[in-house]
Amino acid sequence: MNPHLNPWRVLRSAARYVDQFRDQVFVIKLGGVLLARPAHRRRIAEQLAVLWRFSIPLVVVHGGGRDLDGLCRAMGVAVEKRGGRRLTSPAVLDAAKMSFLGRLQTDLLAELRAAGLSPVGLSGVDAGLVRARRRPPVTVDGERVDFGEVGDIEAVNPALLRELLAAGHLPVVASLTGDEQGQVFNTNADSLAAALAVALGAEKLFYLLEQPGLLRDRQDPASLVTEIGPMGLEAMIADGRIRDGMRPKAESILQALADGVGRVHLVSGLSADALLEEVFTNEGSGTMIHRDAGTETEAADDGAGQVPPGEVAHVG
Repeated sequence: MNPHLNPWRVLRSAARYVDQFRDQVFVIKLGGVLLARPAHRRRIAEQLAVLWRFSIPLVVVHGGGRDLDGLCRAMGVAVEKRGGRRLTSPAVLDAAKMSFLGRLQTDLLAELRAAGLSPVGLSGVDAGLVRARRRPPVTVDGERVDFGEVGDIEAVNPALLRELLAAGHLPVVASLTGDEQGQVFNTNADSLAAALAVALGAEKLFYLLEQPGLLRDRQDPASLVTEIGPMGLEAMIADGRIRDGMRPKAESILQALADGVGRVHLVSGLSADALLEEVFTNEGSGTMIHRDAGTETEAADDGAGQVPPGEVAHVG
């Protein structure tokens, strides 16, 4: 946690937020890099356990791009992407099934269980949680692209998730979806997290990243944008500061906000307690995105995220 923060002030702030968020659903999306190492999984699981003990219902969504890339290469399967999104051949889809619902999810479930939680592993296929359709060919950067066995979400039935939450379980959803004809699709995990957050009426949607949040300069961790609105996010897409794999993430955030999610947060999944700091302090640790924000608010220069006495920033 930020050493500049007054512990008593943090405690008062945390108590207020505990009351505010009790029984309000949070959807947490984990990037594949964060699932690759036991230390990262453990750090995240411990923070999720704290939120759960404060009676905040959680739904975790994960993909596993890095693991999938490695498995594809080991199998001699080509890895191709366009506009930050993966092309999914039948062979890549088979690898995704093995990766997402095999080692990655099993190791994550084990870590969550060790933290005192009761996780249940799922994909979008289970109980018709997500209905998707095969993405038609689209134009990306002037090129006509067929993404293959990629599914775009048509509908979400959150009944199973609600039942699991009511029974005290933590749903962990892998980013595979299906249609009513039995076809399975690889679906972007950022898009899946946004769709589940909308369907559940989630209070907050979190994307846990390798970086501390949204950066004005991807090479400079100190260029953190602490708060931004949809117009600011669109401007960063337009001028190229948001590109590659961050672009579909930003697009999913814009869609979630448009469909009713109140707050979206980009937070480090590598820094100790960054998620808890984002939830329970006024200053936060990452980037908060909401409809009432302006363009870009940068982190303070006088101590990362430190707020001058009498002022409140990054609230909510």
